[in-house]
Amino acid sequence: MTNLVYIGNKLNRKGKTATTIDTLGKGLEATGFKIYYASSYNNIVLRLMDMLWTVFKHRKTTDYVLIDTYSTLNFYYAIGVSKLCQILNLKYIPILHGGNLPQRLNTSPTLSASIFKKAYLNSAPSNYLKTEFERFGYTNVKLIPNSIQIEDYPFKARGIDAVHLLWVRSFSKLYNPKLAVDVLYSLKNKEINATLCMVGPDNDGSLEDTKAYAKTLGVEVTFTRKLEKAAWVSLSEDYNLFINTTNFDNTPVSIIEAMALGLPIVSTNVGGVPFLIENNREGILVQPNNTEAFVEAILHYKNDELLCQSIVKQARIKAETFDWLQVKQQWVATLK
Repeated sequence: MTNLVYIGNKLNRKGKTATTIDTLGKGLEATGFKIYYASSYNNIVLRLMDMLWTVFKHRKTTDYVLIDTYSTLNFYYAIGVSKLCQILNLKYIPILHGGNLPQRLNTSPTLSASIFKKAYLNSAPSNYLKTEFERFGYTNVKLIPNSIQIEDYPFKARGIDAVHLLWVRSFSKLYNPKLAVDVLYSLKNKEINATLCMVGPDNDGSLEDTKAYAKTLGVEVTFTRKLEKAAWVSLSEDYNLFINTTNFDNTPVSIIEAMALGLPIVSTNVGGVPFLIENNREGILVQPNNTEAFVEAILHYKNDELLCQSIVKQARIKAETFDWLQVKQQWVATLK
């Protein structure tokens, strides 16, 4: 049996969105790997201490240490854990997340090299991050996509008479949630029958800011806060367009899920998104922070049913390539 230590923010039970440590960890366990996790502490100092202690505690039995690695605060968790792995001579694999990691490579080249150059390998969930890391001279990068359980996402073709928008993400300034409200406001000003539902937990106070902004504009938005996966998949049946308003991105699982469900997608053309969606084939990509571009794309779907149906069918085909049954073979080949 292969033993793993998996380091990341395991905060799903604390009201946060499930992340790779929850989904990938569960899949690897079902495949036969023994995994020890850290950490589920809310306090950032206790979380770091727990991460370091878990690595040290299992230093004699673990085969690999997996480290969810982001560009902001969690970047420093990755520094601490990777340094300990180097001292203990443990093989570690940073799992790269966040569309802003290339900026981190640029602004913190020495710290970045101290993590990524000495890794057993770096796992990139998108060709975008793989390409960017290679551009900065990293040769130990392997593409292993994010995954979903495709059977959990029933495909449904949708008509677009009235516009029912669905937004699924953690509320964070990086993801620009207020833009979704602007899109709804603009549609209503054009006398188009439209609704908006926003699903996700608060990350940095943006949820309350977005609620207040909607009230200021006088538009009614449904805010569900965090929903478990099955709940928002069920909710999605009542909506017919998915919008992704972020300013930075990698390969968001929520977009892959929307593709699987048959939701036509309008997304900002940032980060790894164009590596995931071919414009006008699997979705429509627009410039960030551009309300009218979103509205134009939405109306394009609404007014061209044949285009809409062609796009959602191609998107479903793409989503099926992210099924865990396919992706897990890459992890097995890497870790065994």
